[in-house]
Amino acid sequence: MEIAYWIVAGLLAVFYLYAGGKKVVQSQQQLLPMMGWVDTVPMPLVRTIGVLEVLGAVGLILPPLTDIAPALAVAAAVGLVLIQVGGIVVHVRRGEARLIGLNIGLLVAAAAAAWLGTTWL
Repeated sequence: MEIAYWIVAGLLAVFYLYAGGKKVVQSQQQLLPMMGWVDTVPMPLVRTIGVLEVLGAVGLILPPLTDIAPALAVAAAVGLVLIQVGGIVVHVRRGEARLIGLNIGLLVAAAAAAWLGTTWL
C-alpha cells in the first residue's frame, strides 16, 4: 500500500505543482488558451486556487516523507478532491460537461491517495 500511495501521490504532486504554479504566476491572457474558465472568475480567486493546488501537492509529499504530521497528507488529498468537485461544478455550469474527464480522473486519484494514506500513515 505504501508504494501505491507514493506512486499516486507523486503523480498528483507533479500535476498540481505544474497546474497550480501556472495559476499563481501567469496572467489571465496566458492562462486563457488552456483554462477557458479564467475569463469568468476573478484573478484573485484563480491565484488562490493555484496556491491551494501547490500546497496540496506539497502536503501529499512532505509530511509523509519527513514523518512530521503525516496525517496532513490525507487532509491535502481531501482538499484536492474538493478542488476537483469545484472544477466539475464550474465546467457543468459553463455547459462544458464534456471537459470534466480530467477533473473526474484527478478526483478519483486524490480520493485514492486519501484512502491509501489512511491505510499506512
